[in-house]
Amino acid sequence: MATASQTNPLRGEKRWAYLTRQKTIRVASTNEDGSIYLSPLWFVIDDKKIYLPLDAGSRHGANAEAERAVAAVVDAGDEYTTVSGVRILGSLRATSDTTLVDRLQDMVFEKYFHVGHPYAEQYFEFGEFAGRRYFELVADKMIGWDSRETTMPAVPEARVLPDFVKDRILDADE
Repeated sequence: MATASQTNPLRGEKRWAYLTRQKTIRVASTNEDGSIYLSPLWFVIDDKKIYLPLDAGSRHGANAEAERAVAAVVDAGDEYTTVSGVRILGSLRATSDTTLVDRLQDMVFEKYFHVGHPYAEQYFEFGEFAGRRYFELVADKMIGWDSRETTMPAVPEARVLPDFVKDRILDADE
């Protein structure tokens, strides 16, 4: 049986453009006891790399430090012809480059806030208080699909209309 990623793949530049526009990534990491920790997170794309801001108390951060595998999905759509997404398998790696971190902070502000946003200042202040760090989601495998590009084949229709409904083509005599 064919999957959406086989019939309607989302690859290359289209995949990176799609990821850049999306707002939420759902990340699953494995806890020490083997259970799965799953949560929706914000993310930004820089130079075809996915970065997640994680506070120091984040289980995902702890699982990353323990070098446990991560799976994630970014998806959208609410009906057959609008479903799209990217599934990512890999690991998280902490970023310590301060120039990069500053750029990522600016990117988060641009993506999720605006000048004068009522919660922007609190978000970034809390990040400093909570020891927020950025982690790169290093992908070992990415699988993307995009049903928005699917063209549905014309199919014959059979409809029974009420008697008063006539042909829409107007005769010259009418």
